[in-house]
Amino acid sequence: MAVVIAANLRKELAGTLLFDGVSFSVERRDRVALSGPNGAGKTTLLRILAGETEKHGGELAFAKGTRVALHDQRPPLEQELTLREYVLAGARDLVALEEELRRLEEAMAKGDHAQGTLNRYAEAQARLEHAGGYAWRDRATSVVRGLGFAEADLDRPLRTFSGGELTRASLARALGGDPDLLLLDEPTNHLDVANLEWLERELASLDAAVILVAHDRWFLEAVTTATLELDAGRATFFPGPWHTWRREKAARALHAQKEVQRVQADIARLERFVERFRSKKNKAKQAQAKLTHIGRLQQERAAAADEVALLSRKTRGLGFEFLKPARSGRTVVEAEGLDVSVPGNRMLLSQASFALERGEHVALVGPNGSGKTTLLEQLVRGDGVRIGHGVQVGYFSQQEVELDARGSVLQCVQNMTGLSRPDSQSLLGRFLFSGWDAHEKPVSVLSGGERRRLALAVTVASGANFLVLDEPTNHLDLESREALEAALDAFPGTVLLVSHDRALLDAIAERTLAIEDGKLRTYDGGWAELLRTREEREARMKPEPPVEHAKPKPKATPAKPKPRRPSELERLEAEIAACELEVAELEKKLAEDWADVDVLAAHKRSRDALTALLERWEQLFEQAQA
Repeated sequence: MAVVIAANLRKELAGTLLFDGVSFSVERRDRVALSGPNGAGKTTLLRILAGETEKHGGELAFAKGTRVALHDQRPPLEQELTLREYVLAGARDLVALEEELRRLEEAMAKGDHAQGTLNRYAEAQARLEHAGGYAWRDRATSVVRGLGFAEADLDRPLRTFSGGELTRASLARALGGDPDLLLLDEPTNHLDVANLEWLERELASLDAAVILVAHDRWFLEAVTTATLELDAGRATFFPGPWHTWRREKAARALHAQKEVQRVQADIARLERFVERFRSKKNKAKQAQAKLTHIGRLQQERAAAADEVALLSRKTRGLGFEFLKPARSGRTVVEAEGLDVSVPGNRMLLSQASFALERGEHVALVGPNGSGKTTLLEQLVRGDGVRIGHGVQVGYFSQQEVELDARGSVLQCVQNMTGLSRPDSQSLLGRFLFSGWDAHEKPVSVLSGGERRRLALAVTVASGANFLVLDEPTNHLDLESREALEAALDAFPGTVLLVSHDRALLDAIAERTLAIEDGKLRTYDGGWAELLRTREEREARMKPEPPVEHAKPKPKATPAKPKPRRPSELERLEAEIAACELEVAELEKKLAEDWADVDVLAAHKRSRDALTALLERWEQLFEQAQA
């Protein structure tokens, strides 16, 4: 049954059409990716669904009693509430249900056994049980912990948290309220990889419909079951896993192109007929009919051409073109026994040793707060590390503190790169700063996304041969992320990359440095290879199951012992081991070619099968322990 049905939704902004004719239906347990270029109206559509923004046409129909929760990037207004109070306030309807159940119980205890009272009590009880019963508060606070907060954070006022932490708090509030329709706008922002993997599992388990906007390709592949694309004021629905969206979109574009060619051939054939027989009296009537037919075909051709243009249209991505850097020495940076700490002498990383060689592309990963950014800043300063001969460092930080904010965008680029005015203007145009107004805009008033793009432009033009990049994909759309990926892959210099975009990590990294429990470990390959190596290590560390010894038979009745039949637990463990090997093999293939949609589909199927096997194993294990 559909949770929400939208029919021909229309929205205008300041008299300009944003989108029109947007129709879709979302059922419980659907996971729909809302896709499209910046400015297409994705956030606006989510807010229309949440009832926070009016629509200017069309109809919305929700299933009876549908509870809607929206998470977006706006900070919470209730800054004096504690984190616990803020998250639980997102479930006011559950508090109201508890109160209603108490009232109904008191009424029934006093003799009210009317059918309406009994029905309402059953409905309220079923609703509360769906949210976890009277333990729903515990589940809500467990969501907070799953998103990276500590127990002590629950009683801290919101005003004491950073912007990224407040965004995660908003996500916890949306998840903790047990909604029927969950709307998520960039839920992966400010989450480390462990939190991302937790969120993937959480969304897969929710008995709700989900519509989300995200640019993390790995996350989209793991979570979504359909894609609704907004582009050029229109909406197109693509059923199936996320990777099928592009394959289906390309197939539709090819079909539309063939339709244009077919109609064009028909028009040419009819035009030849008209030209040949127009002057002949006995054929004049037929020629006129052919002219009418040509008019209709021209309309068909125009419609098909529009379809081709829409499906084939490339969003204007960023112009990532790195200058060819000067050659550095063989060892680019080296550290031996390096300690990384923060003010107050809190140690983040102890006795770390590593070296990067010329041309290496290396990823640095670890949980939020583990010291990745602090390590990068220490490296860029040359504090405790040895920088090699001829190394020129280009540092792209999370905060863009390196930007010259004293003048305009154009002045910033000229001052920081030494480029001429025409070259600076050309560079800015490639990074979506077009026209006099954009070039003369003061750096001090740029939005977060604009600052990211400007900082990337400066990094591109720096000529550095050692790029140190801290979360460069924040605020970038899918096309721009893939453009960055292609440019980094082709960059002949050295790269040290921190990112939570696992697809980018897997595509770029030849080696991975991982901060684990205050130590720095090295893994060959990218993200998929790191996962495989970790799983193998954990499997080796698991204790061997105890061997059961059969009791000796009495000598008086010797008999050949029957082979012991494996229990279902043991059978499942064998299946899990085989499935894990299959997943590892597929992840190895993905590391070689992320764009292989067939391998992506097989990987998702194997991962889903592994999840189901693990859930069954846990159930049987708990039964065995009971």
